[in-house]
Amino acid sequence: MDGFETALIWLDYAAVAVFGATGALAAARRKHDIVTFGFFAAITGVGGGTLRDLLLGAPVVWVHQPAYLVACLLAAVAVWLFGAKRGRYRLLIWLDALGMAAYSVAGAAKAGALGAPPLTAVVLGVLTATFGGIVRDVLADEPSVLLKREIYVTAALVGAATYVGLGLLGVGAAVAGLAGFGAALALRAGALVFGWSLPGFPGRASPED
Repeated sequence: MDGFETALIWLDYAAVAVFGATGALAAARRKHDIVTFGFFAAITGVGGGTLRDLLLGAPVVWVHQPAYLVACLLAAVAVWLFGAKRGRYRLLIWLDALGMAAYSVAGAAKAGALGAPPLTAVVLGVLTATFGGIVRDVLADEPSVLLKREIYVTAALVGAATYVGLGLLGVGAAVAGLAGFGAALALRAGALVFGWSLPGFPGRASPED
């Protein structure tokens, strides 16, 4: 196992834990119990990776490596014990940005390692990075990122596409991974700080639509 593969594994665990923490924070906002904290953390942490593995026909990673679930549960316990009562939402969205950026690269990298074509790897990177957060929002009865115009899925797309594109140009995996992570995080951070968004469909829907 080379250095990048080792780093990718740790990146995967880190992304799972960060996403797990966002799930637990969502539970905290609704004042749920510790069991629900763990459930939200697990669903959010491994949801995107589960969908990716199922679509690739690969073994679902947390079924064979329960350490991923342990990372989610530890994140839930940490939020339960140390989560700040104030500023939870702001912490959630920034942790979510970090997890999304990491997973956009890790998801695309795993898809490529399993033989997915470049475009498919990009799409699976996006799904890995966003699906867990979407499920979290639905379960927590929060407004889904898919229903907002702020940049989120686009940031995951940029991260995954940057990683895959640089790889096709012969750039080393480690450099491509850092570039993809940085591009996704920078774009999402710009959306959060400066309110960047994509233009909506012009005009107004008619009553008959």
